[in-house]
Amino acid sequence: MSEVKEFKTESKRLLDLMINSIYTNQEIFLRELLSNASDAIDKYHYLSLTDEKLAKRNNYEIHIEIDKDSRSITISDNGIGMTYDEINDNLGTIAKSGTLAFMKKLEEQEASDQKNMIETIGQFGVGFYSSFIVSKKVVVETKSPYSEKGYRFTSSGEDTYEIEEIDRQSDGTSITLYLKENVKDEENKIETDFDQYLDEYNIQYLVKKYSDYIRYPITMYLTKEEPKLDEAGKVIENEYDEVRTLTTLNSMIPLWKKNKNDVTEEALNDFYMQKFYDFEKPMLHIMFNVEGNINYNTLLFIPNLPPRNLHSIDYEKGLQLYSKGVFIMDKCKELIPDYLRFVKGVVDSNDLSLNISREMLQQNKVLQLMQKNIEKKILNHLANLQKDDFDKYVEFFKNYGINLKFGAYENYGAKKEMLQDLLIYETLNSSKMLSFKEYTEQMKEGQKDIYYASAKSKEEILAMPQMDVVKKHGYDVLILKDDVDEFLLKVLNKYNDHEFKSINQASLDDLTNEEEKEKIENLQKDHQDLLDALKEALKDQVKDVVFSKRLIDSPVCLVSGDGVSFEMEKVIDAMPTNDKIKAEKILEINPNHELCKALDKVYKESPEDIKDYASLLYNQALLMEGFKPTNSVEFSNLMCKLMIKSIEK
Repeated sequence: MSEVKEFKTESKRLLDLMINSIYTNQEIFLRELLSNASDAIDKYHYLSLTDEKLAKRNNYEIHIEIDKDSRSITISDNGIGMTYDEINDNLGTIAKSGTLAFMKKLEEQEASDQKNMIETIGQFGVGFYSSFIVSKKVVVETKSPYSEKGYRFTSSGEDTYEIEEIDRQSDGTSITLYLKENVKDEENKIETDFDQYLDEYNIQYLVKKYSDYIRYPITMYLTKEEPKLDEAGKVIENEYDEVRTLTTLNSMIPLWKKNKNDVTEEALNDFYMQKFYDFEKPMLHIMFNVEGNINYNTLLFIPNLPPRNLHSIDYEKGLQLYSKGVFIMDKCKELIPDYLRFVKGVVDSNDLSLNISREMLQQNKVLQLMQKNIEKKILNHLANLQKDDFDKYVEFFKNYGINLKFGAYENYGAKKEMLQDLLIYETLNSSKMLSFKEYTEQMKEGQKDIYYASAKSKEEILAMPQMDVVKKHGYDVLILKDDVDEFLLKVLNKYNDHEFKSINQASLDDLTNEEEKEKIENLQKDHQDLLDALKEALKDQVKDVVFSKRLIDSPVCLVSGDGVSFEMEKVIDAMPTNDKIKAEKILEINPNHELCKALDKVYKESPEDIKDYASLLYNQALLMEGFKPTNSVEFSNLMCKLMIKSIEK
């Protein structure tokens, strides 16, 4: 006896919409059906704990069978099966969710402890209909322990479906998909390949990719070639027998769901290298699980070396996302902030739907909360590493410190409080890199500010004329080597009330005592005509010419105003933009140096020459700061001119 029924919804239109919009990746059908099979076993196991009529089992299994002759794939489980009414409810109505109804029933029973015993996956109705992505006909044979009869459901995914009674003794469900024919173009080339799902090793690959961590064994007979033996049991050369072996395709228990104490370092390293195709062991791993309003397991890795394209626009960040052990997405960028893009790993959540799209992920509040917590866990781990194994932290920072710097700088320093204590720098006086906290703890008595300079080495900083007064006091100086550093310190502004101050900028008055300041100010008044003449000669190039409070041995230097620094100007100049920003330039002259006396003499004896000397001093100062002379040819000619004049005298 069979019965033909119409779908209870606008089945054809909804089915077309679902196949073409929700399931754009056709191979997803296998993930959906395996998830449903796992779901059905979950239900049987739960009910068997409370219903004495149901036999207790320990041989749960999902089996896949390929039949190339009929071009079909069959997925079978020994789970709960379906009654006649359940077939109509779960399969006869598109997007009707048997799983959802089951969970609601548990909620009605207020069985929160029972809910923890079972993890159901996906929405059965929607998941089942994904089979029509690849199938021209689907046949479901099922029997429930609560029904004396078995039933067969047959549909081509159009307006009707057929249900008939069958003689089936075992509880569970078998779904057989009769594959569509390959789609070919006008040149007879295959555009859509459905034959690939008849290849047992491709099916094995898809199970590994999507369903490796389903808790029940997924089995299939795999064909293997083994050497053929003669009657005496010896191998016959170049002859083989095909042997069919029942093989479990999935791992079942994911590493990240095991107890941390049961997971070895070797297992973590092997997992990382295989999962993320790296030849080197990871530098660090972070494993944790969260239970509460949001439940998820996380296993993260920091590679030993940064990927070559880490800072390119082509690099795709993101963590692998799973829902209850079922693979959803390879690189879910919503799980990790951009500055931690180097972190790799997996996140497995019980609170995400299996059928979630990228658009839904971008607006998913659960993911936003997960990202914040994952970020916090990573930073806490790094803080502990910095405290417990500083040498290893230095190794990490040399590889990824620039990422933390960008994280503290971006969005106007929104995360500077979170990240500033993780930043470390080489310094002039210390043999090891220091954090801001360590720098301030080692400050000399009387020091108020944190000093820094941009350079590639300590030697470069020591050679800077601006260092004269800093060396006199013996203060330490942070060595900034990355382009982002000065921008970052501008955003940070202070660390625990200690201002960041560049040795190359104007405001270093605190390094000079009142007596020295008064002396220099009096000298400046006495020689104001000379300074004004130099300033006038350089009016298009400098903001001011002053006597320096920082120079002791050096004759002259160039400093910037309190806004954009010289280093920032160089970085901006190198950017592909027309919006160039120039630093204010101030020429400082050492009033106690012989040069100052010589300039004063030139100004008094031949004031018309002061313009040449001003240009020479300015261009020399530019060279010391790493800038090109304003005009290299004119600069060279001017040097020759003044040398000749000096010799003639």
